[in-house]
Amino acid sequence: KRKDFFARTSLPVVLVILTLLPHSLLGKPAEEENTESSVLHQRVKRGWVWNQFFVLEEYTGLEPLYIGKLHSDMDKGDGSIRYILTGEGAGTTFTIDDSTGDIHAIQRLDREVKSQYVLRAQARNRLTDRPLEPESEFIVKIQDINDNEPRFLDGPYQAAVPEMSKIGTSVIQLTATDADDPTYGNSARVVYSILEGQPYFSVDAKTGVVRVSLADMDRETRENYTVVIQAKDMGGQLGGLAGTTTINITLSDVNDNPPMFDQRLYQMSVPETAPVGSVVGRIWAKDRDIGVNAEMTYSIVDGDGRDTFDITTDPTNLFGIIIVKKPLNFEKKPSYTLKVEGANTHVDPVFFKRGPFKDVTIVHVSVEDVDEPPVFDLPAYYIEMPEDAEIGTVVKTVSARDPDAANNTVRYSIERSCDPEKYFYIDITSGSLMTVRSLDREEISWHNITILAMEMNNPTQIGSVSVALKVLDVNDNPPSLTHYLEAYVCENAKAGQRIQTITAVDPDEPPGGQHFYYRLAPEAVNNPNFTLRDNQDNTAWILTRRGGWSQQEQTIFYLPIIISDGEQPVQTSTSTLTIRVCSCDHEGNVMSCNAEAYSLPASLSRGALIAILACIFVLLVMILLMLSLRTHRKKPYLCDEEENVHENIVRYDDEGGGEEDTEAFDIAAMWNPREVHHHLGKMRQDMLPEIESLSRYVPQACVVGGGGDSNVHGYVLAKLLEADMDPCAPPYDSLQTYAYEGEGSVAESLSSLQSGTSNNDHEYDYLNDWGPRFKKLAEMYGVLETNSPPMW
Repeated sequence: KRKDFFARTSLPVVLVILTLLPHSLLGKPAEEENTESSVLHQRVKRGWVWNQFFVLEEYTGLEPLYIGKLHSDMDKGDGSIRYILTGEGAGTTFTIDDSTGDIHAIQRLDREVKSQYVLRAQARNRLTDRPLEPESEFIVKIQDINDNEPRFLDGPYQAAVPEMSKIGTSVIQLTATDADDPTYGNSARVVYSILEGQPYFSVDAKTGVVRVSLADMDRETRENYTVVIQAKDMGGQLGGLAGTTTINITLSDVNDNPPMFDQRLYQMSVPETAPVGSVVGRIWAKDRDIGVNAEMTYSIVDGDGRDTFDITTDPTNLFGIIIVKKPLNFEKKPSYTLKVEGANTHVDPVFFKRGPFKDVTIVHVSVEDVDEPPVFDLPAYYIEMPEDAEIGTVVKTVSARDPDAANNTVRYSIERSCDPEKYFYIDITSGSLMTVRSLDREEISWHNITILAMEMNNPTQIGSVSVALKVLDVNDNPPSLTHYLEAYVCENAKAGQRIQTITAVDPDEPPGGQHFYYRLAPEAVNNPNFTLRDNQDNTAWILTRRGGWSQQEQTIFYLPIIISDGEQPVQTSTSTLTIRVCSCDHEGNVMSCNAEAYSLPASLSRGALIAILACIFVLLVMILLMLSLRTHRKKPYLCDEEENVHENIVRYDDEGGGEEDTEAFDIAAMWNPREVHHHLGKMRQDMLPEIESLSRYVPQACVVGGGGDSNVHGYVLAKLLEADMDPCAPPYDSLQTYAYEGEGSVAESLSSLQSGTSNNDHEYDYLNDWGPRFKKLAEMYGVLETNSPPMW
């Protein structure tokens, strides 16, 4: 219907309008052309013309829309001229009859898509394809019709306006867009109107500004409004196209309502044991406003509990939280009264007349009685005691009481985990804390004790207190040398040379600091080798008194040093410094402290070392081979089994018996010791003897002619083997048999028959090599007195 309407209304419109593009495109009268040719020589005469058009958009006919006709005066109508059309839309939107020059539109034209087309036209000879005229450019413009309604591109819209706004307050401005040509007619001239939302809002017909049209709109009454706005083109006239949009308008809150408590009296309770900071309860002054306009601040303005309780605001800034400010005591005060005020935080001066924006209420707090644990008279105890205090000394007497009205009896004890070594004891009734072990500051310098107080009538009620005991230092430890107790002196050291700086340590800590004094022990004061110099700075030097040191003469010296401290009572100790004689280089660096030490020549090659080791290995193999052969050549200890033993061994474990005592032994077994029955069924489980029988290492010769010594030796060996194999025999027995002595024996000669025939003094120096077990024997023979080197 819209297209038919435009077709009917466009009939009077002139379809063909001559447009002057370049002046050279128009055909002119011959007279005018001749005049111009007389002025402008060599100008080419235009021999063809065509018409140009404004074309209405949105053509809906079935036939192609006729646009215009190209014509050249060279065209004789014989078809020798061919018309060509190029440019925008040529061949797709526009076509041309190459014989007649008629131009048609074969597609629907839309001005809102493209408002004009630039085309180029030319006339050519159909046979030779030579241009008869230069190519010329012309424009086809699309004429607008009202085919687009106004549109709100950003709708629907959201807007807000404060409640209680005055009439005329701007809410939002809307703009509708019409795609039609604003320069042609009224197709794009838009007028605004309100379809829904009256009487609360209105819209300006020209600008599209939406305004408040009703005063004192209250958000608490109604918060949201829906407004429908219409935009119509053609200036709002009949037949114009229209578009609509929706605006959701919200009334934003302002602080126009005062707060009010929902109760005039609040009843609360709290136990007396509630710690400081505990929450008692909360109150709320309600406000019809929202957001920051409903935020509150609370304060206690009056009442007997202003110093005992406090009030704060919760994280939402809406509720008042009453908390405990000071410890409570039911026995002293069982209840409190508070007058609390709640006020808005943000007040708008515009609405002062609606105030005041605050309210008050009364809060009654009851304190509940609770059975409380005993309380000590002090929150903590600090005590100092010297470490030499006697056992049983009273450290401190603590006191606790039951804070309840019953005032029950209190009993004291020490928490087990705080005194695991049990240094202290507390009297269960008096609370006297005393020592039961000696204190040692060097072992434990602080004792942290927890004392418990328990009600007799209610053992679950237990109070506690901490006792910090500092153990004071007493000079009860002697000083001693630090880690090293060994020094060295070079063989090339001279007299007066310092060989060691010594320092001391003392576990005591005197208030004035450590002061050590050094001196040599009385027995070492006059020694000719070393002396000591006290530097008076807690250090001392060990100096040599002579030179000419030699490892061959003596390798070790022992120097006793007495160290004392400077506190009362003075503590003294003696430490022995071991000094070794060492060989050093010319810079004093130790090379060797062993007299037997030597070094291989630096020029000894690896091959020489291998050869030496190979020789040693061959020598060891030969020695082992000789020992093995010698062992295989040994003969039995007893060769004559016919020899008898005519000895009686009598046991004197008891009295009497005489000859009858001989019946306790099997004398027949002594006639042939090899026939002794050995109990080999079970091995002994005890330890083997530490010292083996010397007879095992003595080479035994075969007794040919018979002799009593060989039979006795065999008998003893048999008994020894029987004792070793007997599991019931007492453990740790050891039997040393010297069946062979003299040359070749480990025991050597035990005889002293010829000791008096020699006038030479016996040498006992070898006793020093036997170790500490023979030290006493060496002293008896005077070896240490005559041959031992001096200790210092």
